[in-house]
Formats: sequence, C-alpha cells, structure tokens
Amino acid sequence: MTGCIKVLFIGDIVGRPGRNAVKHYLNALQSSEENKYDFVIANVENASHGFGLTEKNHNELASYGIDCFTSGNHIWDKRDIYSYINNSDRLVRPWNYPKGTYGTGCRIFDVKNTKIAVLNFLGRTFMNPVDSPWEIVKNEIEKIKQEAPIVIIDFHAEATAEKICFAKFCSEHKVSAVLGTHTHVQTADEKIINDYTAYITDAGFCGAYDSVIGMAYESSVKRLITSIPERFDIEESALTEFDAIEMSFDAVSGQAQSIKRIQVIKDISEVN
Repeated sequence: MTGCIKVLFIGDIVGRPGRNAVKHYLNALQSSEENKYDFVIANVENASHGFGLTEKNHNELASYGIDCFTSGNHIWDKRDIYSYINNSDRLVRPWNYPKGTYGTGCRIFDVKNTKIAVLNFLGRTFMNPVDSPWEIVKNEIEKIKQEAPIVIIDFHAEATAEKICFAKFCSEHKVSAVLGTHTHVQTADEKIINDYTAYITDAGFCGAYDSVIGMAYESSVKRLITSIPERFDIEESALTEFDAIEMSFDAVSGQAQSIKRIQVIKDISEVN
C-alpha cells in the first residue's frame, strides 16, 4: 500500500443533460491513456429530471464507471428510491438523517490495496432540521480512519461559512477531503486546509450550460416574479457544463496532496 490515490469528484448531476455530460467526459477518459483516476465519485441527488434518482438512472450512471454516488436532501424525491437504496452497493445518503432512515451514510471501498471511506452529510443552516454532523464526525471518524486511511466527505449545505467551519473541524480529525455540494455553482476557493484536508466550498454541477443551475429559465423566472409555486423544468440544451474536482491522496496516511478544479463547457449534441 504505497504511492498516491487519484480521485475524481463530480459535482451535482442535473437531469439528462448532466448525465450526458458525465457520459461524454468519462468516455473520453476511458479512450485515453492519460488522466486516469483510481476512484470516481459523483453527487446524483438531482440526476433524474432534476429531483431525485430513479433506479434506471442509478444503473445508467454506474455503467459509465462511477464507483460511488453521494446525494443530499433531494435523494428521496423519486419514490422508487425506497425499493433499491438498501441494495445499492455504491449509493450514500446523508448520514445525519435520523436512525432508521433507509440507506447508509458511509461506505468503504477497496481501491489499489487501500481503502477509501465516503461519507455524506447535510448542513443545518437554511436547511431542513437534521441531526448534528459535527457530533458524528467527532464520534465516528477515528474508528473509520482505523479501517480506511482516506476519508472523503460530501457536505451538502447552503451556507459558505458553515462549509468552511465544518471543513476546518474535519481537518482537525484528519479527514482527507470535504467537498461542498448543493448550490450548483463551482467556487474558486479550492485549497488544502491544515496541510491535510482538500476543500472546496462547492464542486459545481453537470447540466445545461445556458440554464438556471440546470433548470429552464422560463419556469425559474416565472416563480421568482410571481412568488407562486411553479414546476421547475430541466433545460435541455446540448451545450453542457461538466464540473468536477481532481484530487490525490497519500495511500498510507490519507493526507491530501493536491486539489484541482475541472470545468468543461461543450456541445455534446452528437452524444446519444
């Protein structure tokens, strides 16, 4: 168990344009001998028409080579999630839902003779009430680190200050990475905190580039102008945005060695 582990974390996938953008990017990687990743994670809570994840789309995304799926507050929006979440070998839901909630908040994967733990948490500022992620980290990370040196957290939260504080707190507990999701706008503050923890406030999203965080402008603006609830529709443009974070970690200690933003804007109208 030597060397480094290279990980790709893909920002919130939004609808079919997002799935197509991910498919295009990962297919291009597979056809190239460069920029190979040892492990691929993606946030999928908006992958099925912008809200939730169907079993069909779960299996579709798995076929692209994504090793682990993280999620967030919208993971329950498609009813069939309850029929398959306990059987999925790669889907992680936020850990700080109450005990007894379907699914699991932590999964451990074997990668190149080392182990990677992937955890998912919801923030509590401007979000619906959930249990404290701080207490779970304080009480559980040391035990997880004994089994998996690399610990990666998807922190699905609204407030920037909460994300930064949580990442600093996690760095004190030797978490390898804290990656913000939920706002769908990739931030330019990637860093390594305390010379250990890779961090970014938001990894961004994958979806239609000319959209309102993946949704159609017409339905979004109508809701904002009238304040009347309006169904959001996915923007179906072929011009897509692919946002992700590339990281490397020491395979023995779990310490982050590098973090880099990726953003690709591309017309994928030729992709089926």
